Amino acid sequence: MTIITFEEQVRGRFNVIRKADSADKLVTAYSRLQATYNFFNSINLIGFSQEAANCYTELLRQKIRIGTQDLRIASIVISNDGTLVTRNRRDFSRVPGLQFEDWTIEN
Repeated sequence: MTIITFEEQVRGRFNVIRKADSADKLVTAYSRLQATYNFFNSINLIGFSQEAANCYTELLRQKIRIGTQDLRIASIVISNDGTLVTRNRRDFSRVPGLQFEDWTIEN
């Protein structure tokens, strides 16, 4: 999984904590943050390296029209010669050189 996915998950957890308007909601929000931490601590995260940054800059130059975070994820995958597993075929199919698979589709 990419560091971008981690960022998105943690950002979401922090937003829920910030908006919690009761003690119960705050306890639940912190519990979910802890679970997220535990999960990401148990898997390998692929970082945003200089190679990924170079790829990202090139994709920006090409004006690939997908979201910023998705473009960063694509850059990480391309720079690691990997395959992205995603259901988001519409956006990721716009990225030249990106290998991806959608495991929700039967072959």
